[in-house]
Amino acid sequence: MKQYIVDAFTDKPFSGNPAAVCVMESWPSEDFMMKLAMENNLSETAFIVKEDEGYHLRWFTPETEVELCGHATLASSFVVLNYYEPEAESVVFNTLSGALTVTRKGDLYEMDFPTYDLKEIPVTDDMEKAYGVRPVKAVLGLDLICVFENEEQVRSMVPDQAALLKIEGRLQNATARGSDADCVSRSFAPGVGVPEDPVCGSAHCQIADYWSEILGKQEIHAYQASKRGGHLYCRMLGGGRIAISGKAALVAISEIVAEA
Repeated sequence: MKQYIVDAFTDKPFSGNPAAVCVMESWPSEDFMMKLAMENNLSETAFIVKEDEGYHLRWFTPETEVELCGHATLASSFVVLNYYEPEAESVVFNTLSGALTVTRKGDLYEMDFPTYDLKEIPVTDDMEKAYGVRPVKAVLGLDLICVFENEEQVRSMVPDQAALLKIEGRLQNATARGSDADCVSRSFAPGVGVPEDPVCGSAHCQIADYWSEILGKQEIHAYQASKRGGHLYCRMLGGGRIAISGKAALVAISEIVAEA
């Protein structure tokens, strides 16, 4: 089994969001995939198997399998389109979130993802306790999006991880309008064993959708203001779909020798 370490949403190694991508001829046990994800200790380890039509893709955090992961999908497309099908311009992944198409556009990889219904919910004292700053607005989809007054609050916050577990959402995102990008954000996911996701593609299915409505723009340049940092280029497609693009950088290629 080959394993690739790819940094997503960046063109420089050791920035963006690292993912492990395992390319296999057939599926190992779920126990093996879970243990390898724990061993890697990255926010996501992706497993892909070639099928008659496209590839089957699954994502694992160190603690659980998840239904959607943007950066590991981008990393997987980078691996397939550079090392397995270099003549192809796109790849289709069959996933728990349906068929996901990724298209190569120059040095960008554009992912066609679903959006989620967003509803405004009350800002609570528990949210303020979790983030250490009181949001000015809260919106809930698959994840929680808390909107803050300015980007410095987002960049400098040190959330209480235990308190984050007690508020809504699969992930708990903090966002604000940006100065050099349309928005800045950070994504926290203690519920799936990831204190902070360096650059979260799936969260921007909701974050970019929110800012598109607020700013009246169909294209959103988002910056994830984690320590590693990363850029996401988002375009609303309509019909409950969004295109999220980013670059990627290869860090390592290895061979897994442990038995599945």
